[in-house]
Amino acid sequence: MSSSSSSNIKNRLNGKTVIVTGAGSGMGRAGAILMSRAGASVVVTDRDPQSCEETSQLIIGEGGKAARITSDVTNESDVIAMIAFAVERFGRIDCAFNNAGVPSSEKSIEAYSLNAFNRTIGVNLTGVFLCMKYQIEQMRRQGGPASIVNNASAWAIGGWANAAPYVASKAGVIGLTKSAALDLARSGIRINAVCPGLIRTPMSEGLFADPLLEAQAIEDQPMGRLGQPEEVGEAVLWLCSEASSFVTGAVLMVDGGWMV
Repeated sequence: MSSSSSSNIKNRLNGKTVIVTGAGSGMGRAGAILMSRAGASVVVTDRDPQSCEETSQLIIGEGGKAARITSDVTNESDVIAMIAFAVERFGRIDCAFNNAGVPSSEKSIEAYSLNAFNRTIGVNLTGVFLCMKYQIEQMRRQGGPASIVNNASAWAIGGWANAAPYVASKAGVIGLTKSAALDLARSGIRINAVCPGLIRTPMSEGLFADPLLEAQAIEDQPMGRLGQPEEVGEAVLWLCSEASSFVTGAVLMVDGGWMV
């Protein structure tokens, strides 16, 4: 990120506390770092303790405030503990980026087992529900404006062959986001979603094991390139900040024009 971009975001989340799930890599890590640079104290959480620690240390190394906790968003007890940890360390929760997610295998819908389907739904949809449930409970208790951003997917809008469980889970995230935004519209708690397209992250690298597939994906992109995690992070930062104070229930495409 350039120094000019860094200066533009400085202090936009000053004094706020943010929870980022799936913060160990990719869009979660990028979002956590950007929000720290904007002045937030960041609760970094991921299933993998090593990557969680790495993100936390990157933030601290830049002079930011971070605390890490290993958690599985499909486990209700873990989610409750995550919320309690954030409040214990920083006193409140002002924003959340519910980013934790998993891909599904590339095969036709009839080839998926029920267990495989349930695993994808469990992380990508039920995990978002659990996080929102307990984040909102805390945000209501403490009062004041708050913002939740859920990570959906451009594929949830347009569909994608051989990825039915993933697409279904992310479409569900959009539904949760819109309904919850209406539930909370007069409470001061805003709820929005981002829909990334093809972003260069560790998760997406599996799609491009064959260089020819990557070249074709880039060719199919209107902007002629893949997105970067930081570009999604910038959108999340805006939705978390008061710059988007009249935005709730929005589904923000961050896809380089792919869906157009």
